[in-house]
Amino acid sequence: MSGLAYTLDNAPKFVGKELGLSEWMVIDQGRIDAFADATEDHQWIHQAGSQADAGPFGGPVAHGLLALGLTVKFAKDTGALPEDASMCVNYGYEHIRFPAPVLAGARVRCRTTLKKVDARDDGSLLLTTEYRVEVEGSEKPAMICDCLGVFYR
Repeated sequence: MSGLAYTLDNAPKFVGKELGLSEWMVIDQGRIDAFADATEDHQWIHQAGSQADAGPFGGPVAHGLLALGLTVKFAKDTGALPEDASMCVNYGYEHIRFPAPVLAGARVRCRTTLKKVDARDDGSLLLTTEYRVEVEGSEKPAMICDCLGVFYR
């Protein structure tokens, strides 16, 4: 597929193919705190301090839903948005799992793979893309999910 642009017209040719791999990004305590504030999820496992340090992960961890929320950024970073699409509407997620924690200060990156293309009656396409968020130094990913997006020309 080298050299072939990823577009709505040729998306079926990319099914089963990796679309891209993002750069590493740090998930720092500030980002975790901002997410906690936005969602009002201030559980102690996400807060810096002695309670999280003594907890099961050895320090504060990012919310799983923070990783899920970053799929928009990762879609842009990995080329998972067909270049001729005028817009995308999030249709939902399937098979969301959080196999490994992301400790505050850890680096993550995302690998995207196109899994399925479905034509819709209005001419749009429903694309199912797998997002696999990897944690540096961990054998298990932090998150795996299938994102369903409706893309319009």
